[in-house]
Amino acid sequence: MPLVIPCVDIQTGRAVRLFEGDPDRETVYFDAPLDAATHWADLGATLLHLVDLDAATGRGSNRELVLDIARTVSVPVEVGGGVRTLADARQLIDGGVSRVVIGTAAVKDPKLVPTLLTEFDPSCVVVSVDARGMDVKIAGWAEGSGVRVDALLNRLHADGVKTLIFTDVSRDGTLRGLDRDLMGAVREWWPHELIVGGGVANVEDIALLDDLGIEGAIVGRAIYEGTLPYPVPTS
Repeated sequence: MPLVIPCVDIQTGRAVRLFEGDPDRETVYFDAPLDAATHWADLGATLLHLVDLDAATGRGSNRELVLDIARTVSVPVEVGGGVRTLADARQLIDGGVSRVVIGTAAVKDPKLVPTLLTEFDPSCVVVSVDARGMDVKIAGWAEGSGVRVDALLNRLHADGVKTLIFTDVSRDGTLRGLDRDLMGAVREWWPHELIVGGGVANVEDIALLDDLGIEGAIVGRAIYEGTLPYPVPTS
């Protein structure tokens, strides 16, 4: 069964979920992100996905909160949002984060990912490709990049990236379910570990990922609101 990875999105110091990535359409689930992270860890999560939404959009930073979570919870955490330099990645990894997630910088600074793969164990470096249709989105999904998904995946594969996160921005936080055709296309293009997000709503979506051979899903609203039980039933 695909690994279900609870997501803790942090905006203005709180654990939230956004609708289609819009920072002005948030639902607050925990006032303290550490409480959210501890909640999922206590329920058996083996990996947590943290996103600093303010850093992603340039509105601010929640890095100290992120580092506090990494030091406190008993399970590994991966962190994205505003990780755009070698110094950012080093601060996070030195602070106890298991994997850094590179998004915007993988598009705008093509040399960064190869540098990180050289500086750190490659298993510590994950690239997140966030897209609306075939157009890769950047800067907290606020801007188009003019780069197509398939072209970017080809470059990342050549760079030596082993783990990819792909998010369907148009469905993120909507509980609309996964786009089977899009997920199937990304699975065909990407030959290594693939984690997806955007629209996971229920156990049927997890079964779809299993059918497609996709290794995992980052899930937020569905487990916060209970449309997908967590831990996910195995049968």
